[in-house]
Amino acid sequence: MECSSKNFKIGSCEGQKVVDGEAMPLVLEPSQPEKNDSESLVLALKNNKDWFEQMIIKNSAVLLRGFDVKNAEDFNGIVEAFGWDDIRYVGPAPRTHVYKRVWTANEGPLSEFIYYHHEMVLIKEYPKKVILFCETPPPEGGQTPFVPSFKVTERMLEEFPEVVEEIDAKGLKYTFTALSKNDTSSMRGRGWEDTFGTSDRAEAERRAKALGMEVEWLPEGGVKAVLGPRDLTKVFDGRNGRRMWFNTLVGMYGKEHSSAFMADGTEISENVVKRCEEIIEEESIQFDWKKGDVLFLDNYALLHGRRPSLPPRRVLVSTCK
Repeated sequence: MECSSKNFKIGSCEGQKVVDGEAMPLVLEPSQPEKNDSESLVLALKNNKDWFEQMIIKNSAVLLRGFDVKNAEDFNGIVEAFGWDDIRYVGPAPRTHVYKRVWTANEGPLSEFIYYHHEMVLIKEYPKKVILFCETPPPEGGQTPFVPSFKVTERMLEEFPEVVEEIDAKGLKYTFTALSKNDTSSMRGRGWEDTFGTSDRAEAERRAKALGMEVEWLPEGGVKAVLGPRDLTKVFDGRNGRRMWFNTLVGMYGKEHSSAFMADGTEISENVVKRCEEIIEEESIQFDWKKGDVLFLDNYALLHGRRPSLPPRRVLVSTCK
Protein backbone atom coordinates (compact mmCIF):
# COMPACT_ATOMS: atom_id res chain seq x y z
CA MET A 1 0.00 0.00 0.00
CA GLU A 2 1.60 3.25 -1.18
CA CYS A 3 1.71 6.58 0.62
CA SER A 4 -0.68 9.16 -0.84
CA SER A 5 1.22 12.37 -1.61
CA LYS A 6 -2.10 14.21 -1.65
CA ASN A 7 -2.26 13.99 2.12
CA PHE A 8 1.28 13.30 3.33
CA LYS A 9 4.84 13.54 2.13
CA ILE A 10 7.34 10.86 3.10
CA GLY A 11 10.26 12.29 5.04
CA SER A 12 13.18 10.94 7.02
CA CYS A 13 14.81 11.44 10.40
CA GLU A 14 18.20 10.86 11.94
CA GLY A 15 18.39 7.39 13.45
CA GLN A 16 15.84 5.88 11.08
CA LYS A 17 16.64 2.28 10.07
CA VAL A 18 15.41 -0.11 7.41
CA VAL A 19 14.27 -3.42 8.93
CA ASP A 20 13.16 -6.20 6.57
CA GLY A 21 12.71 -3.60 3.85
CA GLU A 22 10.58 -1.19 5.89
CA ALA A 23 11.59 2.20 7.30
CA MET A 24 11.37 2.48 11.07
CA PRO A 25 9.94 4.91 11.79
CA LEU A 26 8.02 5.82 8.67
CA VAL A 27 8.14 9.64 8.71
CA LEU A 28 5.10 11.50 7.35
CA GLU A 29 5.18 15.27 6.83
CA PRO A 30 2.64 17.81 5.53
CA SER A 31 2.11 17.48 1.78
CA GLN A 32 2.11 21.29 1.56
CA PRO A 33 3.51 23.90 4.00
CA GLU A 34 0.09 25.52 4.43
CA LYS A 35 -1.42 22.14 5.42
CA ASN A 36 0.57 21.76 8.64
CA ASP A 37 -2.12 22.95 11.11
CA SER A 38 -3.62 20.39 13.48
CA GLU A 39 -7.12 20.77 11.98
CA SER A 40 -5.85 19.80 8.50
CA LEU A 41 -3.94 16.91 10.04
CA VAL A 42 -7.01 15.56 11.85
CA LEU A 43 -9.05 15.80 8.64
CA ALA A 44 -6.35 13.95 6.67
CA LEU A 45 -6.21 11.21 9.30
CA LYS A 46 -9.99 10.81 9.34
CA ASN A 47 -10.00 10.50 5.55
CA ASN A 48 -7.21 7.92 5.56
CA LYS A 49 -7.90 5.88 8.71
CA ASP A 50 -7.60 2.42 7.19
CA TRP A 51 -4.49 3.31 5.21
CA PHE A 52 -2.81 4.89 8.23
CA GLU A 53 -3.50 1.86 10.41
CA GLN A 54 -1.96 -0.35 7.73
CA MET A 55 1.14 1.86 7.79
CA ILE A 56 1.43 1.35 11.55
CA ILE A 57 1.26 -2.42 11.10
CA LYS A 58 3.60 -2.47 8.08
CA ASN A 59 6.29 -0.16 9.51
CA SER A 60 5.61 -0.73 13.24
CA ALA A 61 6.32 2.96 13.94
CA VAL A 62 4.94 6.07 12.21
CA LEU A 63 6.23 9.56 13.05
CA LEU A 64 4.14 12.61 12.18
CA ARG A 65 6.61 15.50 11.94
CA GLY A 66 6.30 19.13 10.86
CA PHE A 67 2.68 19.56 11.93
CA ASP A 68 1.64 22.36 14.29
CA VAL A 69 0.47 20.19 17.18
CA LYS A 70 0.65 22.48 20.19
CA ASN A 71 -0.86 20.86 23.26
CA ALA A 72 -2.84 18.04 24.85
CA GLU A 73 -6.07 19.25 23.26
CA ASP A 74 -4.58 19.06 19.75
CA PHE A 75 -3.07 15.67 20.54
CA ASN A 76 -6.37 14.33 21.84
CA GLY A 77 -8.03 15.40 18.58
CA ILE A 78 -5.49 13.29 16.67
CA VAL A 79 -6.10 10.28 18.90
CA GLU A 80 -9.88 10.55 18.58
CA ALA A 81 -9.72 10.93 14.79
CA PHE A 82 -9.42 7.16 14.39
CA GLY A 83 -12.27 6.01 16.61
CA TRP A 84 -10.03 3.49 18.37
CA ASP A 85 -11.23 2.44 21.82
CA ASP A 86 -9.34 3.77 24.81
CA ILE A 87 -7.57 1.43 27.22
CA ARG A 88 -6.68 2.61 30.71
CA TYR A 89 -3.07 2.23 31.81
CA VAL A 90 -2.47 -0.31 34.58
CA GLY A 91 1.02 -0.60 36.00
CA PRO A 92 3.61 0.76 38.42
CA ALA A 93 4.72 3.88 36.49
CA PRO A 94 3.63 7.24 37.97
CA ARG A 95 1.37 9.12 35.54
CA THR A 96 -1.06 12.05 35.64
CA HIS A 97 -4.27 12.54 33.67
CA VAL A 98 -4.01 15.65 31.48
CA TYR A 99 -7.01 15.90 29.15
CA LYS A 100 -9.64 13.39 28.04
CA ARG A 101 -7.61 10.47 26.61
CA VAL A 102 -4.23 12.06 27.27
CA TRP A 103 -1.86 11.27 30.14
CA THR A 104 1.69 12.13 31.03
CA ALA A 105 4.23 9.48 30.15
CA ASN A 106 6.19 7.94 33.05
CA GLU A 107 6.94 10.78 35.51
CA GLY A 108 9.90 9.02 37.10
CA PRO A 109 13.18 10.95 37.36
CA LEU A 110 14.46 12.15 33.98
CA SER A 111 17.96 11.12 35.02
CA GLU A 112 16.99 7.44 34.87
CA PHE A 113 16.54 5.09 31.91
CA ILE A 114 13.13 3.49 31.50
CA TYR A 115 13.83 0.00 30.24
CA TYR A 116 12.38 -1.40 27.01
CA HIS A 117 8.93 -2.94 27.28
CA HIS A 118 5.71 -3.68 25.45
CA GLU A 119 3.12 -1.48 27.12
CA MET A 120 1.11 -3.36 29.77
CA VAL A 121 2.61 -6.67 28.65
CA LEU A 122 1.91 -8.11 32.10
CA ILE A 123 -1.83 -7.52 31.86
CA LYS A 124 -4.29 -9.81 30.07
CA GLU A 125 -5.56 -6.89 27.99
CA TYR A 126 -2.85 -4.66 26.59
CA PRO A 127 -3.02 -1.80 24.08
CA LYS A 128 -2.60 -2.38 20.38
CA LYS A 129 -1.19 1.10 19.86
CA VAL A 130 0.85 3.52 21.97
CA ILE A 131 0.73 7.13 20.76
CA LEU A 132 3.23 9.70 22.03
CA PHE A 133 3.27 13.49 21.62
CA CYS A 134 6.27 15.71 22.29
CA GLU A 135 5.05 18.95 23.85
CA THR A 136 8.46 20.01 25.20
CA PRO A 137 11.58 18.39 23.73
CA PRO A 138 14.50 18.06 26.15
CA PRO A 139 17.71 20.02 25.54
CA GLU A 140 19.68 16.78 25.62
CA GLY A 141 18.80 13.07 25.60
CA GLY A 142 15.28 11.91 26.40
CA GLN A 143 14.74 9.90 23.23
CA THR A 144 12.12 7.17 23.12
CA PRO A 145 14.09 4.25 21.64
CA PHE A 146 12.17 1.31 20.27
CA VAL A 147 13.11 -2.22 19.24
CA PRO A 148 11.61 -4.55 16.61
CA SER A 149 10.56 -7.34 18.94
CA PHE A 150 10.88 -10.16 16.41
CA LYS A 151 14.57 -9.37 15.92
CA VAL A 152 15.19 -10.10 19.60
CA THR A 153 13.45 -13.47 19.31
CA GLU A 154 15.45 -14.35 16.21
CA ARG A 155 18.76 -13.60 17.87
CA MET A 156 17.90 -15.25 21.17
CA LEU A 157 16.88 -18.40 19.28
CA GLU A 158 20.23 -18.34 17.48
CA GLU A 159 22.19 -18.13 20.74
CA PHE A 160 19.96 -19.88 23.32
CA PRO A 161 17.47 -22.07 21.43
CA GLU A 162 16.89 -24.61 24.21
CA VAL A 163 16.48 -21.98 26.92
CA VAL A 164 14.03 -19.94 24.82
CA GLU A 165 11.90 -22.99 24.03
CA GLU A 166 11.94 -24.13 27.68
CA ILE A 167 10.78 -20.73 28.96
CA ASP A 168 8.17 -20.50 26.20
CA ALA A 169 6.82 -23.94 27.11
CA LYS A 170 6.69 -23.27 30.86
CA GLY A 171 5.75 -19.59 30.73
CA LEU A 172 6.99 -16.73 32.88
CA LYS A 173 5.92 -15.52 36.30
CA TYR A 174 6.50 -11.98 37.53
CA THR A 175 6.15 -10.12 40.79
CA PHE A 176 6.03 -6.37 41.34
CA THR A 177 5.29 -4.12 44.29
CA ALA A 178 2.87 -1.20 44.15
CA LEU A 179 3.60 1.28 46.93
CA SER A 180 1.13 2.57 49.52
CA LYS A 181 1.30 6.07 47.96
CA ASN A 182 2.63 7.57 44.74
CA ASP A 183 6.36 8.30 44.71
CA THR A 184 7.56 10.16 41.62
CA SER A 185 11.16 9.80 42.76
CA SER A 186 10.91 6.16 41.63
CA MET A 187 10.48 4.73 38.12
CA ARG A 188 8.04 2.22 39.64
CA GLY A 189 6.59 4.61 42.17
CA ARG A 190 2.88 4.35 41.41
CA GLY A 191 0.78 3.68 44.49
CA TRP A 192 -1.76 0.87 44.50
CA GLU A 193 -4.73 3.25 44.50
CA ASP A 194 -3.66 4.78 41.19
CA THR A 195 -2.55 1.40 39.86
CA PHE A 196 -6.00 -0.14 40.32
CA GLY A 197 -8.07 3.06 40.13
CA THR A 198 -9.70 2.69 43.55
CA SER A 199 -9.02 3.38 47.23
CA ASP A 200 -11.01 0.34 48.34
CA ARG A 201 -8.88 -2.74 49.05
CA ALA A 202 -11.60 -5.25 48.23
CA GLU A 203 -12.29 -3.54 44.92
CA ALA A 204 -8.53 -3.41 44.19
CA GLU A 205 -8.33 -7.16 44.76
CA ARG A 206 -11.31 -7.74 42.46
CA ARG A 207 -9.78 -5.59 39.71
CA ALA A 208 -6.40 -7.26 40.14
CA LYS A 209 -7.97 -10.68 39.72
CA ALA A 210 -9.78 -9.53 36.58
CA LEU A 211 -6.41 -8.46 35.20
CA GLY A 212 -4.87 -11.83 35.96
CA MET A 213 -3.04 -10.91 39.18
CA GLU A 214 -2.89 -12.34 42.66
CA VAL A 215 -2.21 -9.74 45.37
CA GLU A 216 -0.63 -9.82 48.80
CA TRP A 217 -0.97 -6.82 51.13
CA LEU A 218 2.29 -5.71 52.71
CA PRO A 219 2.74 -4.42 56.31
CA GLU A 220 3.69 -0.91 55.16
CA GLY A 221 0.47 -0.59 53.15
CA GLY A 222 1.71 -1.47 49.71
CA VAL A 223 0.76 -4.52 47.68
CA LYS A 224 2.76 -7.29 46.03
CA ALA A 225 1.27 -8.54 42.77
CA VAL A 226 2.03 -11.95 41.27
CA LEU A 227 1.31 -12.51 37.59
CA GLY A 228 1.59 -15.61 35.48
CA PRO A 229 2.07 -17.72 33.70
CA ARG A 230 2.74 -15.27 30.86
CA ASP A 231 4.15 -15.84 27.37
CA LEU A 232 7.78 -15.34 26.46
CA THR A 233 6.96 -14.89 22.77
CA LYS A 234 3.74 -14.31 20.82
CA VAL A 235 2.67 -14.32 17.19
CA PHE A 236 0.03 -11.75 16.20
CA ASP A 237 -2.21 -11.74 13.12
CA GLY A 238 -1.15 -9.55 10.21
CA ARG A 239 2.52 -9.31 11.16
CA ASN A 240 4.09 -11.80 8.78
CA GLY A 241 4.12 -14.63 11.31
CA ARG A 242 6.82 -12.87 13.30
CA ARG A 243 7.48 -14.28 16.75
CA MET A 244 7.56 -11.26 19.05
CA TRP A 245 9.69 -11.09 22.22
CA PHE A 246 6.51 -10.22 24.11
CA ASN A 247 7.70 -10.11 27.70
CA THR A 248 9.44 -7.94 30.27
CA LEU A 249 11.96 -10.50 31.46
CA VAL A 250 14.99 -8.20 31.35
CA GLY A 251 13.13 -5.22 32.80
CA MET A 252 11.88 -7.09 35.89
CA TYR A 253 14.55 -9.71 36.49
CA GLY A 254 16.37 -9.34 39.81
CA LYS A 255 15.16 -5.80 40.57
CA GLU A 256 14.43 -4.22 43.97
CA HIS A 257 10.65 -4.14 43.47
CA SER A 258 10.19 -6.88 40.87
CA SER A 259 11.29 -10.34 39.77
CA ALA A 260 10.92 -12.73 36.84
CA PHE A 261 11.32 -16.51 36.69
CA MET A 262 9.86 -19.56 34.95
CA ALA A 263 6.29 -20.32 35.94
CA ASP A 264 7.31 -23.60 37.61
CA GLY A 265 9.76 -21.72 39.84
CA THR A 266 12.89 -22.50 37.81
CA GLU A 267 15.42 -19.68 37.93
CA ILE A 268 16.63 -18.18 34.66
CA SER A 269 20.38 -17.89 34.18
CA GLU A 270 21.72 -14.38 34.69
CA ASN A 271 24.02 -14.66 31.67
CA VAL A 272 21.00 -15.38 29.44
CA VAL A 273 19.22 -12.28 30.73
CA LYS A 274 22.35 -10.10 30.39
CA ARG A 275 22.90 -11.25 26.81
CA CYS A 276 19.26 -10.54 26.00
CA GLU A 277 19.74 -7.04 27.39
CA GLU A 278 22.71 -6.53 25.05
CA ILE A 279 20.76 -7.80 22.03
CA ILE A 280 17.83 -5.51 22.74
CA GLU A 281 20.11 -2.49 22.92
CA GLU A 282 21.92 -3.50 19.73
CA GLU A 283 18.61 -3.67 17.85
CA SER A 284 17.30 -0.32 19.17
CA ILE A 285 16.23 2.60 16.98
CA GLN A 286 15.92 6.20 18.16
CA PHE A 287 15.59 9.81 17.01
CA ASP A 288 15.72 13.14 18.83
CA TRP A 289 12.30 14.52 19.68
CA LYS A 290 11.13 17.75 18.04
CA LYS A 291 8.30 19.92 19.35
CA GLY A 292 4.99 18.76 17.91
CA ASP A 293 6.14 15.26 16.97
CA VAL A 294 3.49 12.54 17.22
CA LEU A 295 4.75 8.94 17.24
CA PHE A 296 2.49 5.92 16.70
CA LEU A 297 3.91 2.59 17.91
CA ASP A 298 2.53 -0.87 17.16
CA ASN A 299 2.62 -2.21 20.71
CA TYR A 300 2.37 -5.79 19.41
CA ALA A 301 5.59 -5.37 17.42
CA LEU A 302 7.81 -2.94 19.34
CA LEU A 303 9.43 -2.66 22.73
CA HIS A 304 10.04 0.95 23.75
CA GLY A 305 11.83 2.84 26.53
CA ARG A 306 13.10 6.28 27.53
CA ARG A 307 16.66 7.60 27.56
CA PRO A 308 17.84 9.79 30.45
CA SER A 309 17.57 13.51 29.69
CA LEU A 310 18.14 17.00 30.98
CA PRO A 311 14.97 18.90 31.94
CA PRO A 312 12.58 20.10 30.79
CA ARG A 313 10.96 17.22 28.90
CA ARG A 314 7.22 16.72 28.47
CA VAL A 315 5.94 13.83 26.40
CA LEU A 316 2.26 12.89 26.60
CA VAL A 317 0.73 9.51 25.83
CA SER A 318 -2.49 7.80 24.85
CA THR A 319 -3.06 4.04 24.62
CA CYS A 320 -5.64 2.43 22.35
CA LYS A 321 -7.15 -1.00 21.82
